[in-house]
Amino acid sequence: MYLSQARATDPSRDAAATTPGGSPPPGGTARARVPAAVVALGLVSLVTDASAEMVTAILPMYLMYGLGVGYLQLGALDGLHTGATALFRIGGGYAADRFGRSKAVATSGYALSALTKLLFPAVGSAPAVGALVAADRIGKGIRTAPRDALITAAVPEEDLGRAFGVHRAMDTCGALLGPLIAFAVLLAVPGGYDTAFLVSFCLAAAGVVVIVAFVRRGPAPAPRERGLGLRGRLACLRTPALRRCTLAAALLGLLTVGDMSFYVGLQHRLDVPAQALPLLPIGTALVFMTAAVPVGVLADRIGRWPLFLGGHLSALAAYVFLWLAPFTGWAATAVVLCLYGLFYAATDGVLMAYVAPLIPPAARTTGLAVVQTAQSLARAAGALAFGAAAAFGGLGTAFGLFGCTFLAVVAAAALIHRPGKAS
Repeated sequence: MYLSQARATDPSRDAAATTPGGSPPPGGTARARVPAAVVALGLVSLVTDASAEMVTAILPMYLMYGLGVGYLQLGALDGLHTGATALFRIGGGYAADRFGRSKAVATSGYALSALTKLLFPAVGSAPAVGALVAADRIGKGIRTAPRDALITAAVPEEDLGRAFGVHRAMDTCGALLGPLIAFAVLLAVPGGYDTAFLVSFCLAAAGVVVIVAFVRRGPAPAPRERGLGLRGRLACLRTPALRRCTLAAALLGLLTVGDMSFYVGLQHRLDVPAQALPLLPIGTALVFMTAAVPVGVLADRIGRWPLFLGGHLSALAAYVFLWLAPFTGWAATAVVLCLYGLFYAATDGVLMAYVAPLIPPAARTTGLAVVQTAQSLARAAGALAFGAAAAFGGLGTAFGLFGCTFLAVVAAAALIHRPGKAS
């Protein structure tokens, strides 16, 4: 666990300019440790993700064996689980900017998700479960941008990569713990879905307590900024640099394979036993959790945008490996999972650390939500495109198509948005 301490006062460090790529100037001073607010938000995400992944792990079993739903309903709920967050991110970001209440908006999102866990045992039909899943995802959509804005406000610009790396590592740790806790509960209480939902609620409620008690509210907006409506705040985002960055990130998202398709493709292409399929995401998460902090520190030093592009090259390497499958088995699986974990470590928090300083403070949370939404919708479209390619041409052809095209897309993204390019 990272011990936090207040950043030492150093006027020369405060005044130091950063390079356009988000890295500090050469010869910079020693870095402070991660602020307490970032560690507290990481702990909130850890217990909340553990709670969410508990539900994700047991929900298919609960629906199919507890409520008796079919594959069609299960697929519809899975799509709802994936897509509902994007619709509410901009609303949550705008509310946080408009009222200067990033902490309050984030807390409301965490509280809404926690409440759904308590209500799962009280419902007995697939539509009711779908409504709760939607409410849980709405909570996630509301809280994501305000939470990232709180991280940005708590850390000097030159240390954002490290801070987001710490947060994402703790978040991923929770994602790893959730299924293990769910498995342990159901092992101790066979068929005890209600017990698992109650434990999940307790974890989520603990996250709400932590954010209320240990996270300070973000800086209040200036009086002239409070009166800006949604149109005015979106107008603040129409800077050439931010437009290019958002377009490039969305373009890269279009060539990103969805996780479910990726793991199924890996299992088929590398001859992994079918029963091991649920374990594959754990391998990616372990690499992500281990690499998130050192990759974040590296991003602060060499530039966040180059590292973000480099992360996509890691995904490209994984796709090409699955296309050509030069060897199979567990060794090949370990190689691909390492590449995929590095992709997430170099893209998830690094993009937020890079883009936050590009956004005017009056619209920072809204801007983060816009970038996240654009990337999320593009990735959803990319997942659909890969599914169509795999259905018509097979998995090998689909990975080859995405792999061959991805290199050109990375190059195009690099040309569309060049840090330091005249605005």
